[in-house]
Amino acid sequence: MGNEKILVTGGAGFIGTNLVNELKKRGHEVISLDLLHNDREDYVRADVRNYRQLERVFNNHEFDYVYHLAAEYGRWNGEEHYENLWETNVIGTKHMIRLQEKLGFRMIFFSSAEVYGDYTGVMSENVMEKNPIKDTYQMNDYAITKWAGELMCMNSATMFDTETVRVRPVNCYGPHEHYHPYKGFIPLFIYHALHEKPYTVYKGHKRIIDYVEDTARTFANIVDNFIPGEAYNVGSKTEWEHDIKEYSDMVLDAVGIDDSIVTYKEAEAFTTKVKTMDFSKAIKDLKHDPQISPKEGIKKTVEWMKWKYRLE
Repeated sequence: MGNEKILVTGGAGFIGTNLVNELKKRGHEVISLDLLHNDREDYVRADVRNYRQLERVFNNHEFDYVYHLAAEYGRWNGEEHYENLWETNVIGTKHMIRLQEKLGFRMIFFSSAEVYGDYTGVMSENVMEKNPIKDTYQMNDYAITKWAGELMCMNSATMFDTETVRVRPVNCYGPHEHYHPYKGFIPLFIYHALHEKPYTVYKGHKRIIDYVEDTARTFANIVDNFIPGEAYNVGSKTEWEHDIKEYSDMVLDAVGIDDSIVTYKEAEAFTTKVKTMDFSKAIKDLKHDPQISPKEGIKKTVEWMKWKYRLE
């Protein structure tokens, strides 16, 4: 345990920040890389879209593992800023794979449960290999770029023997996730509730959400049992699946207001109604063991957001 030299791209982002903290806690030597200037320790600034900037980092450091999280996130963000999305998620990942082919580090590539598209069955990892493309049709450019990233990783493994593990996170939420309008529904609901701004809840959509510290522990475990070529769904517990309205109620409870700011609408177009995920593989290989229930996690996130936005 401990003492690997690890690079985390997107290390100043939401999941990245939590993952870096977890890896450091375990005694690994961690450098985080991100797009913006930052006052963090062990931090380098580089844009994954720029090969020269990445190459410079690898000229100055040797890494055993790279967690490649750097990405443009989210469906509507990807539609409106598709140049950034494709350049970061696809070209950026290709740059990383080229460096991996040259230098031989092991990579953990962050894909997304969005790759399953509108698949209606239980989403276990082999769905993508066993079904015709029309059943796992990615519903938006964000999902398409993530699947393209996975395909590039698999292709490189075949052609150049690179060693990569792919992870597919599911609706991760929690502290260090700053609000912006393209974020997932949990930070959006909380931010709006704290500021008493109206928001919309679409009925009939079920989701599993997972608290980021639980998820970060599982991601950090990959280093201890790295199985090249594997893909893992990482979320919370299947029995913690709820309707989006129930999550909204939990947020309102935690903030201490009623639902007068909420507009309820029927199902949202172009969005999967129910995502039922299978996490058994991550439980077996990565000791995935979520501890924080949605109710508790939402409370903790509300507290962090109150602190972050000086609302105490």
